[in-house]
Amino acid sequence: MIDDFDTIAAISTPAGSGGLAVIRVSGSKAVEIVCALFEGRPSLDKATPRTAYLGKFFSVANDSRDETRELLDEVIVILFRAPNSYTAEDVLEISCHGGAYIANRILQAVTERGARLARPGEFTQRAFLNGRLDLSQAEAVADLIGSKTAASLNAAIAQFQGGLGDRVRDIRGHLVDICSMVELELDFAEEDVEFADKKDIVERVKSVISEIASFILTYQRGRILREGVKLVIVGAPNVGKSSLLNTLLKEERAIVTDVAGTTRDSLEEQLDIRGHFFRIVDTAGIRATEDAVEKLGIERTYKHVKEADVIVFLFDGSRVLLEEDRSLVSEVSRMCGALKDKCVAVINKCDLKQNVKGSEIKSAFALDVIVEISALRHEGLPMLEKALLSAAQLGLMSETDEPVISSLRQKNALDKGLVALKKTLDSLDRGLSGEFIALDLREAIACLGAVIGDVTTEDILENIFSRFCIGK
Repeated sequence: MIDDFDTIAAISTPAGSGGLAVIRVSGSKAVEIVCALFEGRPSLDKATPRTAYLGKFFSVANDSRDETRELLDEVIVILFRAPNSYTAEDVLEISCHGGAYIANRILQAVTERGARLARPGEFTQRAFLNGRLDLSQAEAVADLIGSKTAASLNAAIAQFQGGLGDRVRDIRGHLVDICSMVELELDFAEEDVEFADKKDIVERVKSVISEIASFILTYQRGRILREGVKLVIVGAPNVGKSSLLNTLLKEERAIVTDVAGTTRDSLEEQLDIRGHFFRIVDTAGIRATEDAVEKLGIERTYKHVKEADVIVFLFDGSRVLLEEDRSLVSEVSRMCGALKDKCVAVINKCDLKQNVKGSEIKSAFALDVIVEISALRHEGLPMLEKALLSAAQLGLMSETDEPVISSLRQKNALDKGLVALKKTLDSLDRGLSGEFIALDLREAIACLGAVIGDVTTEDILENIFSRFCIGK
């Protein structure tokens, strides 16, 4: 445990007024500082850990002659003694009435007694540095706070409980065993003793490669659970994109008129579709135009298309297919490559006389998934939601409790480990000496260690924890 940290403090509840606010204090002087400001029985330095104590909280000002105590609030304080606390340090949580002014005055009083304001994520960072959490669990704390659906919450809980870390440690343990055999043989190289059969090493390394490769494939699922599915609605002007957005959101979020080109900028909203988080983007209609503002909107449309997980091509079923419809699909296909896996063709205005058929769109654009809806009358939405979940490949995601990779940092570390193991196989195939094989194995072990924080740098930690909210 690291014992040279400053004592830190922060308001751990959201800003604003509410029933309660919680100020968290952590560090070696936490009890001393709060004791000086809290009046209750018994004194906090003699308090039973994890027991709530009611008392009065004061602000203390000193001048050259006297000490002035100002009552701030009646509070409840809970003491968590090291190492049985969130940070593995002495921690006190002060619950006061939820006015922003009260909480800030209590925080000010604590800092005036010697604590300093915590940086974003510093409580969780200390939990990691003090061995309470591995790095993957620490990252899961941010995912827990940011969860927006049941699926993302369940994935974050699984990672916080150590599922990801346990699997990585298991894989890493296999590599340590292999590397130990190789390095043991190096120690007895002069005696020509063989401890590790080369064929056995090859098979074991191949097995680990297969396991890591399958693990890396979970990143897409983990990213979507963490960030949500980016769903982009594209189409020619006036086909009903904004109406579809409003219908999915069940509110009038976007302006809808009969005038083509009403939407000139992208509009992004959040949506829960059957327990899964979607970020839905209504884009400017794509057409040839000389309007400078509309051109900028169309440029943003293409930017969103490149980043999309799912693309909805919206067609107006009441009119025949136009050249701008064909140009749109062609341009999106050029930017994104094969479209079938992530595209849904939607024929809108099915409540009107139809002048385009699904078979026509299927043959013209090679889009397999065709859904007919009426955004105006809210018809066909269950089929559309099912198609969107399928395009996002979410149908299988909620059926497993297996740990997933949730961040690009984790994926990059595993990618590097995979490269190192492939170099190991190459060294074995070429008959290189054990030094080269051991070097590659150690690199792979270090890469896996980076996932759970066994091997890390200060810059990486700062980047991870700076994204947390203050007070966590």
